[in-house]
Amino acid sequence: MKRFALILHYDGGPFHGWQLQREQPTVQGALEGVLKRLTGVRRPVVGSGRTDRGVHAAGQVATVKLPPRWEAPELRRALNALLPRSIWVEEVRQVPEAFHPRYHAIRRSYVYQVGLQRRVRSPFLRGACWPLDGERLDPELLTKAAALIPGDRSFRNFAKAGQPERGERCRVDAAGWSPWIGSAMGELEGGPIPENGSLHPDEAQGAGQAAPHLEAMGVRFTISANRYLHHMVRYLVGTMIEVARGGRPLEEMAELLMNPETSLVTSPPAPPEGLFLARVEYPSASWNGGPELPQDRDPPRPPTRQRSTGTE
Repeated sequence: MKRFALILHYDGGPFHGWQLQREQPTVQGALEGVLKRLTGVRRPVVGSGRTDRGVHAAGQVATVKLPPRWEAPELRRALNALLPRSIWVEEVRQVPEAFHPRYHAIRRSYVYQVGLQRRVRSPFLRGACWPLDGERLDPELLTKAAALIPGDRSFRNFAKAGQPERGERCRVDAAGWSPWIGSAMGELEGGPIPENGSLHPDEAQGAGQAAPHLEAMGVRFTISANRYLHHMVRYLVGTMIEVARGGRPLEEMAELLMNPETSLVTSPPAPPEGLFLARVEYPSASWNGGPELPQDRDPPRPPTRQRSTGTE
């Protein structure tokens, strides 16, 4: 048997999350259904992490084992021909038998988009952002709030529920805001958000504009970490937006991050529609077929009923 890794993009709107559920459409279920059509038997698909209902991906990694006759280009073409339009297989590659998309991941990056222009209410955009058109956000407060996040610490104040089997600590390597330029999750990047003034629909258009014909749709939060707690990114974004609105002081954000025992509570989580799993990173040895896989990570376990450290 060959093990293949799939790099996936999907619109989370039509699905009840990644993980297989009875009587509900899920991304894992759609993939396994197509693979059964192609091979005649059920082929379990294992993802790098579980995304919740409404959360999107532009870099999810999943694996499947198939008979030796299959080749990567053929598999990619066959999957894209049969999958619903809300799922796209960007790449297929053969990986070592020992490769595990969840347990060998060393870093995952998420992107969260906040729409500030009126046109984000368009049906083509509102499913890919948190539409806050008409609101003023203080970009300096957004920048300062994000700068508090990186570090290795407990993030239990920013989680819907703890993960006792793995603990509440996460190592966040980077976190920051930038303009959201262009369309949903495009490759277009803006510069830093303005250091003074406010982010408002009328003003955001020129903020960090990458090209004269492109419009700044709003702001985009990017975070990279070794693991996440449940709803962690959405709680972080919801609290930062409340700070940038002037609804709570920046000092409360710092207290929530630095003191797991604080009596303060986070702001409500940002809605799932603005969140994308953007990238999953692996050691080159595991991804490219090197001689050894990392030995300091949990060994692969059966994927059924798994509790993913990649969940947001």
